Amino acid sequence: MLSKGIQDAINEQIKHEIFSAYLYLSMSAYCEAVNLSGTATWLRVQWHEELSHAMKLIAYVGGRGGRVILQAIDRPPADFKSPVDIFQQVLEHEQKVTAMINRLYEMVLKENDYATQVELQWFIKEQVEEEKIAADILQQFKMVGDVGTALLMIDRQLGARGAGS
Repeated sequence: MLSKGIQDAINEQIKHEIFSAYLYLSMSAYCEAVNLSGTATWLRVQWHEELSHAMKLIAYVGGRGGRVILQAIDRPPADFKSPVDIFQQVLEHEQKVTAMINRLYEMVLKENDYATQVELQWFIKEQVEEEKIAADILQQFKMVGDVGTALLMIDRQLGARGAGS
């Protein structure tokens, strides 16, 4: 059984995971509007992945006899300056999520909640991957700038992520 404090903290993390999905969906819509359909596809896949993270936490809380209480989600930004701006925000957002997961992990360590520690280890590993991918894409966009053939090539490469999804 989860303590009330851990249950509340996981409910808060569920909110953040859903906001992450909402943010990526907003970024995707922006990319569609500026004809970066590959980048839009990549961000929609990311939207789906973030929702799956929320669902994983929801299932965990329920499986431990807890109660999920959904919270209000903030409206994400709708306008962005460029692909570099988008992926700078993606990286910063993922770093923020990593910090949240780390704080949650510290909390469960203090409460000796071993089962939740194991569950959160998956999220910790996932965040390492999320940050690396975001940083790599950001560097690629920084190298090519916001116009030209290379930008379109990166956009096409990012769109390939959705082909297998």
